[in-house]
Amino acid sequence: MAVERSESKLEFAVQMSCESCANAIRNALAGIDGIHSVQINLSEEQVLIDTTLTSGEVQALIEGTGRRAVLKGMGTSTLRDLGTAVAMLGPEGPVQGVVRFLQLSEQQCIIEGTIDGLSPGLHGLHVHEFGDLTNSCLSCGGHYNPGKNRHGGPLDAERHVGDLGNIHANELGRATFRIQDDRLKVWDIIGRSVAVDSGEDDLGRGGHPLSDVTGNSGESLVCGIIARSAGLFQNPKKICACDGVTLWEERDRPIAGPDRKKPTEAPAANL
Repeated sequence: MAVERSESKLEFAVQMSCESCANAIRNALAGIDGIHSVQINLSEEQVLIDTTLTSGEVQALIEGTGRRAVLKGMGTSTLRDLGTAVAMLGPEGPVQGVVRFLQLSEQQCIIEGTIDGLSPGLHGLHVHEFGDLTNSCLSCGGHYNPGKNRHGGPLDAERHVGDLGNIHANELGRATFRIQDDRLKVWDIIGRSVAVDSGEDDLGRGGHPLSDVTGNSGESLVCGIIARSAGLFQNPKKICACDGVTLWEERDRPIAGPDRKKPTEAPAANL
């Protein structure tokens, strides 16, 4: 049975300086299935969107107009802040991406993200017990399983809380996903980790000795620590006071290190 997709509200900062910029964004988002409302504040360079699409899908639509967009916050359409979190996967190595978590209600959590560099096909996605990357993904522990249950699929009555099933990578190696889950709670997973595995999770039905433990989905290819992130209107940042890197430059630079201050060429906005 298909689960009805719940709506979330996304807050983007968008490089725009004129009404024609705002109109281009409105036109790019108009009539798109899954986008239900768009509010643009030109003076604040802010775009608010009610949608059932992933933030990556919406960002791609906005940037298709030639303007840079940065996600600043996620929330519910009722503006109740029940918790948001994010995990950056990588950034070193061929597999990289981001996974975001939004607690819609006491019963529903949205997990959405974009992962690049995967082999085409299905890959297991799991929340792990520890946020410890001292030995890469090997030190993240097992799947988050406070109930001491066997491994299963997202819709199974018995499963690890961290069992999120599979994500699908296309022929280019990109997986874009949006999952709704009624077990995961953002407040329980802050400081833990999320990982993408090399193979398909058999959801505990494969008959392999590891089916009841890991879904026999192979080694973790990439992982990241789950950290608290900004909700709606909670991120006023436009420039990093510590090193002067702007909001627009930051997405193309490492979090730290000598390359952070190197200039980068941003695509010119179409005015």
